Amino acid sequence: MTERLPVRKTYKLFIGGAFPRSESGRTYEAEGQNVARASRKDVRDSVRAGRAALPKWAGMTAYNRGQILYRLAEMIEARSSEFAELSTGSDEVERTVDRIVWYAGWADKLAQVLGSSNPVAGPYFNFTVPEPTGVVAILAPDEPPLLSLVSRIVPALTGGNAVVAVASETHPLAAIELAEALATSDVPGGVVNLLTGHRDELAPWLASHMDVNAIDITGANGVSTELERAAADNVKRVVRGEPDSQSPWEIASFLELKTVWHPVGQ
Repeated sequence: MTERLPVRKTYKLFIGGAFPRSESGRTYEAEGQNVARASRKDVRDSVRAGRAALPKWAGMTAYNRGQILYRLAEMIEARSSEFAELSTGSDEVERTVDRIVWYAGWADKLAQVLGSSNPVAGPYFNFTVPEPTGVVAILAPDEPPLLSLVSRIVPALTGGNAVVAVASETHPLAAIELAEALATSDVPGGVVNLLTGHRDELAPWLASHMDVNAIDITGANGVSTELERAAADNVKRVVRGEPDSQSPWEIASFLELKTVWHPVGQ
């Protein structure tokens, strides 16, 4: 009997809820595998997918977004052995799951913590409420490959933003596994788009893209000054966080505060 050859996994991009190859057909070698190498057009497609998905995600109730993020944590925990093999081990996976659950719990509390009712001298109510910034680009740190990516993505999602993330260049396989968990959770397609490839090639296009509202340069390494300069052309918000952080202020980094005036009824 002829020995059966195993089906080798193809490591693709995650754009608009689907798994396309790079439009250029390019790959690069990382962690002993051939991984899709995203191009400028893949960046444009991801931003377009994020923009299209934003109204539905931002329009959900905060409670619903929290439940969906909790579902994502469930999906990762169900595949914890696979994630452990592609990251630094089971401890990183457990911390990743706990971090998503923690942010999921914050989703319906942001308005109370970050918003306010403001006293004014006049017959008006004055309220300040948090709203999503829009499409957020994220340059994920290289390590830890899973926890750092989730630590940067989930705060933006909690506030109702759509995300285009560039995964760790040297350890991208955990990000691809995360994309599979996202695809089988209740996160709408296009809300999270994950690109693998060379960070130095993709980051400038995200920083200068006129339809990206904010960029997280935590994983930018030594090119942050150039990216900040490119982001300034359309007054894009620039965020620099930590690879392993957990705080409601991480969510606030990707929110706008909107002040509303309303006349007092007679």
